[in-house]
Amino acid sequence: MPRPTPAQLVYGSCTVICSTLAMLLLSQTSSGIGIAVIALAALGLGLLVAMTVPLPRPRTVARSEPAPSAPPGVRVPVHRETVAATTAEPVRERTAP
Repeated sequence: MPRPTPAQLVYGSCTVICSTLAMLLLSQTSSGIGIAVIALAALGLGLLVAMTVPLPRPRTVARSEPAPSAPPGVRVPVHRETVAATTAEPVRERTAP
């Protein structure tokens, strides 16, 4: 199971907090059962929002290799690699002593 992204955590948490407050203020309930129902509804809504946040898609990059030589009439498949879009760490250059 993939880990949730920071965007999913933020959107889901904000949805739970805001929807809980809005439903409690609008319903003006003070019973324990009413508060529990509102809390469960807010958690479900937050989960729904978190799961519908679009996930980053991996980029496909064509490899730049010379075409392999094959006998005439034989098809050679073209290979593609899937590279996940990640942030690169800055390169630190060393100074000569």
